[in-house]
Amino acid sequence: MSKAKQLQRILDSRIVAVIRAESGDSLVDVAEALLAGGVQVLEVTFTVPGAIRVVERVADRMGDRVLLGAGTVLDTETARAALLAGAQFIVAPTTNVDVIRLCRRYDKLVMPGAFTPTEIVTAWEAGADIVKIFPADVGGPAYLKAIRGPLPQVRLMPTGGVDLQTAADFLRAGACALGVGGSLVESKAIQQGDMARIESLARQFFQVVQSVPPK
Repeated sequence: MSKAKQLQRILDSRIVAVIRAESGDSLVDVAEALLAGGVQVLEVTFTVPGAIRVVERVADRMGDRVLLGAGTVLDTETARAALLAGAQFIVAPTTNVDVIRLCRRYDKLVMPGAFTPTEIVTAWEAGADIVKIFPADVGGPAYLKAIRGPLPQVRLMPTGGVDLQTAADFLRAGACALGVGGSLVESKAIQQGDMARIESLARQFFQVVQSVPPK
């Protein structure tokens, strides 16, 4: 699948599930549960122990059924290792121009993190496909809407503070997609092996997104 088609897949689904856990043992099952609930874009964070192996296992089992990325990527070494393991996009909490350049070199999607207008424009001008607004709970949907005023050309994905109560408001404020972590991929559900809970939450988020027309 081309990079352009992968980007469109994110823009169509409008949910990126952020998978963060203390163990990677059950995360393939988590990925299956998310997909069963309608969420098909997944980000495995590199705070997960053995994250490279998790990416490899999810990529092997899920194939093109999901769009799989790596998150919390802070440097080029980690980014390249993630791509070689099967990640199709890279997400970071910060803007590292070298990471953006590496992704562009390999024609891969990249979503660096930023917060201020200057950081957002820096990431966009460096070649970000989507700019992750983090932490989004600091300013909420009102902040995102304010940023969209002077920067309507920048695709913004709020992450941190996105839950079932705020998701629709972020979309109405102009978010192109939502990065959803603990309120979707609950740590308690992972620890208890409650894949039905994760599937149910995925379905609820999917329904919220479907209820808000794209901007």
